[in-house]
Amino acid sequence: MKRPLILPILMALTLAACGQSNGSQPESLEPKAISSDEQLRRDIGEMLLIGFRGTSITEKDHIVRDLRDYHIGNIILFEYDAPTGTRHRNVLSPSQLRTLCSDLQKYADTTLLIGIDQEGGNVTRMRVRDGFPPTMTAEASAQGGSDSVISNASTIASELRQAGVNLNFAPCIDVNVNPSCPVIGKLGRSFSANHKTVSEYAALYIKAHHEKGIITCLKHFPGHGSAKGDTHAGLVDVTDTWKPYELEPYRYLISNNLADMVMVAHVINRNLGDNLPASLSPLAIKETLRNQLGFNGVVVTDDLAMGAITKQYGFEEALRLAIEAGCDMLCLSNNGSAYDPELVPKAVETILQYVKNGQLSADDIHTSAERIRTLKRKLK
Repeated sequence: MKRPLILPILMALTLAACGQSNGSQPESLEPKAISSDEQLRRDIGEMLLIGFRGTSITEKDHIVRDLRDYHIGNIILFEYDAPTGTRHRNVLSPSQLRTLCSDLQKYADTTLLIGIDQEGGNVTRMRVRDGFPPTMTAEASAQGGSDSVISNASTIASELRQAGVNLNFAPCIDVNVNPSCPVIGKLGRSFSANHKTVSEYAALYIKAHHEKGIITCLKHFPGHGSAKGDTHAGLVDVTDTWKPYELEPYRYLISNNLADMVMVAHVINRNLGDNLPASLSPLAIKETLRNQLGFNGVVVTDDLAMGAITKQYGFEEALRLAIEAGCDMLCLSNNGSAYDPELVPKAVETILQYVKNGQLSADDIHTSAERIRTLKRKLK
């Protein structure tokens, strides 16, 4: 009675066999594995924080090539183009900035951190004359108390979110040790000369950003508030002016899980153990920031195009030293004395060569890239 079922079963088996008669296997639904070389290239791209020219982008622009071919993971935007001395490098208006950020994310093959220096007041890239709301310096907002700090930070964070910028290189938690410091005190970038006040107000500033889904970055480790010079122009030594309590805002914010990223300055501070700029110093980063203060998040260099680095170290050497020191993200603004469309290919190939030569560890690079990927998962 059951024999009639045999023929359909045989036909089905025959058809299945015919479907594989050429020796091919059914296409796997699993994602294709990435080679170790490709993974290394992706990890290097994740570590780069890149600046470029343009208020809009198209397929022909080198930044699109860099995003697609070199897997760039992070962008830094500027209003001023230093090599030409002209305005509106990336920021023209609120609507233009929104479109630019959207297009950058569209062309990227990974979620981008799109960052900007929008501390408020004197350090802003989204300016009132271009249609953005007015903001106060940290110092001015602090004079109005907690409510003033929160209001100012909320205004900044709201504008960033509307623009599609998800990372603010702020707050500046330098203690105002030297009110005459040309790049901190004189510009009103410090909340206070009291480290406890700096800690308290920075926490409020950060929480206001987190409420809008904006990642923040503490700067400038290990403390720039006592400096007498400007690291944009050359090396600055704070050994004799720096105070140990300048580390306290970092300790406070790290212990309260409010430190997303830390930017390391190009200041020399021999109190931490060597003669290197902190951004290139294993003792500053691995020993002080990570071991002593317990920071496990993303460490980013200050701009490697600043005079403190370019006048003392070659491009290739600076990349190697920063990675060896423990920096996870390398800021290559392309906004120093010259502009180079080939900056990204040069950086990637340089780091790859260091790994091949055994001068840098692929494992360390992967660890840094994973820290950045973990941070990106916090984005709302």
